Amino acid sequence: MFSNIYPNFHKGRILKREMLESLRDYPRQLAGLYFQSYSDGIVAGTDVRVEAEQLVVGCGIVKHGGRLYTLEEEQQVPYSATGKETVLKIRFHAAEEQSDYTVYGAELVLDEEVAGASELELGRFKLKEGAKLRSEYQSFADFATEFNTWNMIHAAYAGVGQRSVHPALMRYFASQLLSRGSTNPYDIAFAMQCMSQEAVDRELILHYIGIRLGMGYKPYDNGQIHKYLGRILDDVQGGNRRGPELRPGGPRRMIVE
Repeated sequence: MFSNIYPNFHKGRILKREMLESLRDYPRQLAGLYFQSYSDGIVAGTDVRVEAEQLVVGCGIVKHGGRLYTLEEEQQVPYSATGKETVLKIRFHAAEEQSDYTVYGAELVLDEEVAGASELELGRFKLKEGAKLRSEYQSFADFATEFNTWNMIHAAYAGVGQRSVHPALMRYFASQLLSRGSTNPYDIAFAMQCMSQEAVDRELILHYIGIRLGMGYKPYDNGQIHKYLGRILDDVQGGNRRGPELRPGGPRRMIVE
């Protein structure tokens, strides 16, 4: 049955081990239950800030192997220009048994290999010698600029059942979609979803792309998702803003301006 049990610490009562264990386990159990349907990946926070000579990873929560990990203080990771694609990742270690604790540790690493089974990607870049790494984007397409730009497209963001796309990328897309004046009902509904929640369900993103571009549902990867979302923005910019007229219970009719 459902329950909410809290120990009572009264004067004269014997302090039992079970009472202390209930306080220890409750926050962990609550967090585990809340995020149990999420895939492995970034759950909250862990935003990356680009500075002159280092990447700063903010506090946050990630999930790996069904287990939650927290970063309680910002961490700095120095970087340099190599001209090669460099990936910022979280690398998870095997459990370490200590006298008082079992420690599940992880560290931030920067190398030229894609994330493996025991790693989660936070982002990547390819920096030329003498250039400055930037994270301010001039357009939605700019997120995929090859050189000197922080790329979050492939960040492993957690979602319900499967990984999603970084919320910052989806909010930027939604903002561009609305600012360009699209009146397509699919565009408006999807943009509202992107603006109102932390991570958009991957299934929703894939169905939206399939319906909006008339290509049907396909399991695109993050790079392809970015490409096709960019195509939708180009479509809106080019004047095809209205799209199909929806009539409840009736056939759809395409209106061409």
